Parts: sequence; C-alpha cells; structure tokens
Amino acid sequence: MESRQGLTERKATTFLEGKIAVAAALRSPYRTVHQVLVRADRQDRTARWLQQRAREANVPVTQVSATEIDAIAQGRSHGGIVAEAGTRRYVDLKELLWPENRPAFVVMLDGIEDPFNFGHAVRALYAMGAHGLVLRPRNWMSAAATVARASAGASELIPTAIAASVEEAARFYRGQGLMVACGQRENAAPMDEADLTAPLFLLIGGEKRGITRSFVKQANLRLQIPYDREFAPSLGTTAAAAVLAYEVMRQRKKTLCRP
Repeated sequence: MESRQGLTERKATTFLEGKIAVAAALRSPYRTVHQVLVRADRQDRTARWLQQRAREANVPVTQVSATEIDAIAQGRSHGGIVAEAGTRRYVDLKELLWPENRPAFVVMLDGIEDPFNFGHAVRALYAMGAHGLVLRPRNWMSAAATVARASAGASELIPTAIAASVEEAARFYRGQGLMVACGQRENAAPMDEADLTAPLFLLIGGEKRGITRSFVKQANLRLQIPYDREFAPSLGTTAAAAVLAYEVMRQRKKTLCRP
C-alpha cells in the first residue's frame, strides 16, 4: 500500500470524504479519482456498494486503518470512506449552454463567505435543474471536502465555469441571448410574476456584500422573493438560491405541460 506521505506528495491532491461525496466524484467527468480508501473494518453493504462503483470506474480501492483515515480526513463524518483525487476541472462559459431543446439556466454565485452555505446553495441549484454554475477564480471549490459534503456531492457533478468578474459573465451570456437577472429586494419584480422560461443567467450574491449597484442597474430583470408577512431580514443566500431556482423550474415545467 502506498504510504500516506506518498499520497500527499502527489501533485494537486484533494481528499473527498464520505460515501455520498466519493460516489459523486466517481461519477463526475470533472475530477480524476486516484483511489478510494476504505476503513478496513467496514464490511457492510455501503462499503461493498461503493467498492463496486469504484471498480466500475476503474479506480483502485485500498483498505486502511481507522488511524490512517482520521489522519487524512478533515472532519469526523467521513464514515471510514475517503477518496484521493485530482483538482476540479472547469469548463468554458460556452459549455454551460448545453441543453438541447431547453432554455439555458446558468447561475453565478458570488460573495458567499462560508463553504457550508456555498455547498448548500450548489446542492439546491443542482437539484432544481440549473444547467451550470459560474464562479470567480477564487472560490470555495478549493475547500472540496467541505463543499462536497454540504452539497451532497452536487459540487462534483454540476458543470462549472470561471469568470474574472460578474460583469464578464453577464456580458458573455447576454451576447449569447440569455436574459441577465439578479436577486434584489427593492425595485424588483416578484419572481412569480416574471417570465423565467426564457434562457436565463441569474446572479445570486452573498449575505454581506450582496450585488453591486452597477450590476443591478445593468440587469435585464431584477427578481424579488415575495414574503407572506412583514419581515425585515431577507432570506440567506442558500434559501434564496433554492427559492429562485425552484421558481425557474416550476415555470418551465408548467410550460412543458401546456397542450
């Protein structure tokens, strides 16, 4: 068995933790998994299932001690399963326009300051059918283990591109015919009254910094999440991402069901 020192000396190594994150990485075309490490005393159905997935992906499985797993893992919720993988690969902005016969839905997350919030937001966007994610060069994907756990593996599966700025991303997608929208509380249309069935680039800002005024002014559409009671604090980024993405999905499914 390769020593831990040998493992960590591999160039650009990332460790992913837990069954769900590791299984997602094995399915993902965006990261190479070098090997899966399973705690030697795990002989249950979950461990056998994961080992089968690894074999199908031609990834070796190595049984190691609990001490070895704990030394590699950052958290304690790994369940005795860790994958050694390469760095996350990104795609070009144009590759997020992939859906055939479906209007594109691309989301940029900007300014989120907590990797768990970032992961939960990605999880919601992926579940609601976003076709792709755009990030700045410095982003939480570097905290792969935390983000993969928080996103239930969605961060490993959603196609992701990098843009130097929100303006660059918006300029590109506007040029491709997408409507540029952002979440905003003031001077905005209630999301359920806006038409979100057209090709869409949606910017969601972080809790503290939000979205710059200059970007808000140039957006084609500003979306407000309507509340059912007076409530001064806005929803956090994770909840806002989930609600906005759900509305996009709801409208598009409703359109598809029309005779």
